[in-house]
Amino acid sequence: MEERVKPVFGRRKVAADKAVVDKNGNAVRSGLRGWLILVGIGVVLTPLRVLAELLNTYLPIFENGSYEILTTPGTEAYHPFWSTLIWGELSFNTIILFAWLYLGYLYFFKKRLFPKVYIWVAVISFAFVLLDASLATVVVTTAEIFNPETIQEFVRAGFLVVVWVPYMLRSKRVKVTFVN
Repeated sequence: MEERVKPVFGRRKVAADKAVVDKNGNAVRSGLRGWLILVGIGVVLTPLRVLAELLNTYLPIFENGSYEILTTPGTEAYHPFWSTLIWGELSFNTIILFAWLYLGYLYFFKKRLFPKVYIWVAVISFAFVLLDASLATVVVTTAEIFNPETIQEFVRAGFLVVVWVPYMLRSKRVKVTFVN
């Protein structure tokens, strides 16, 4: 990536959409446009979704007494790993929430770290869905490892890995946009 040039492929001029000449002499568009708009929508909506899931899933567990029933020895639902599973999920999801907020900062300020952090968050989230489903079957022996809720999370995380990770790695627009 060498120098910036002003005209952009005969289209109307947009301040954020500039062309950069790559090492082969080809003009490559930069800016938060094209497919990066879809990435941006995900970067904005995902923290909201994660926060809603945190509040809807874990708040009731602590408010309605479920946590005490699941973690108190002698109760019918007790298992020694319930506490670890609940706090592990809560901790991981909180960390992921802050990771997505950080990704929002990196995305909108076009920081060089954005593609790498995005890839790490996507891969770690995918691995966590598999790990969490496996660990849940230890605690709840009657649970299916892939219930509909887990399948939905698996597909969502898998989509990020299968579609957007290769895009982050191969897209010329990504390479010329995230340079700060």
